[in-house]
Amino acid sequence: MQRFFFLATLILLGWLTIRLSPVLTPFLLAAILAYLGNPLVTYLQRHRIGRSWGTTLVFVIVLLIFAGSIMALLPVIKHQSLLFVDYLQKYGGLLQSRLIPQLAAETGIQLDSDAISHYATSNAQKLAAWLGHGVQVALSSGSGLLTGALSIILVPVLGFYLLRDWPRLLVRIDQWIPQKHAPLIRLLSRDADTMLMAFLRGQLLVMLALGCSYAIGLSIIGLKTAMLIGLIAGILSFVPYLGVISGVLMASLAMYVQTGSLLSVAWVLLVFFIGQILESMVFTPYLVGDRIGLHPVAVIFAVMAGGELFGFIGLLLALPVTAVLVALLRHFQSWYLQSPYYLGKE
Repeated sequence: MQRFFFLATLILLGWLTIRLSPVLTPFLLAAILAYLGNPLVTYLQRHRIGRSWGTTLVFVIVLLIFAGSIMALLPVIKHQSLLFVDYLQKYGGLLQSRLIPQLAAETGIQLDSDAISHYATSNAQKLAAWLGHGVQVALSSGSGLLTGALSIILVPVLGFYLLRDWPRLLVRIDQWIPQKHAPLIRLLSRDADTMLMAFLRGQLLVMLALGCSYAIGLSIIGLKTAMLIGLIAGILSFVPYLGVISGVLMASLAMYVQTGSLLSVAWVLLVFFIGQILESMVFTPYLVGDRIGLHPVAVIFAVMAGGELFGFIGLLLALPVTAVLVALLRHFQSWYLQSPYYLGKE
């Protein structure tokens, strides 16, 4: 009866999580902020700074850094965003007048430029109509705009209170653990916490390093939207392979429109190739280390499974959740290798 009640409770919580996912998103983001900031506040506590004052100090420092970064980058990002939109508008004309004839001349394959241009134009019009409809719905939905604005405001507010009361929340959760299994659950939780914290910190540093590397490399080859594309590719690199794929596509398009030469696209590919080498041989080993220890195929599967089950949020949480599961599976492996079933004593 107890197992049935426990299973029913888990099913109910899962159903509520899926149904309330839009509402839970700011709470999830706030919890991540509190989780990342807790070690710093705990460090301040050890130096005789109260929890509330330490939380306030951490939030003020983070807000100042964030606001300063936005103020410094906003003019450049705004200028490069307008430039990139202009490149997109010019791409349709260059596709028919220059790119298709160049490809036909270099490959020897006769391409129907009118058909390709018509296909690209019609799909661009469909995309523009879809985007316009989405913007219209968003603007006409006052509740949607209000919910989005409240979510943006709620994240730092919720993050502050969660960070301030983080030790109390952990004590409350610890009190709910069945006493019979408490030592094992606490051991598993500590190992999962160690792996998850190291992974998240390292991944944020890798994102920053990749974004800077892409921006610097694209600037060296003369791309005028280098800062914008490098920033986007660095942020999207939290999802494996999404950052480099989106960065290559955007940079190649912008570089071709800017120079009108297919050879210049090769320089873009070289920049991202070097970035991937730096990520795999320098950034990830030194900033993240072998925290998860997953084969690349397993990483791709985890990301695809997370996206299929939970959408975009699943893409973002796929690797952090996998990091926790790997920590738990290592304990299970140790237990299994010492079990009578494995040793053949049953």
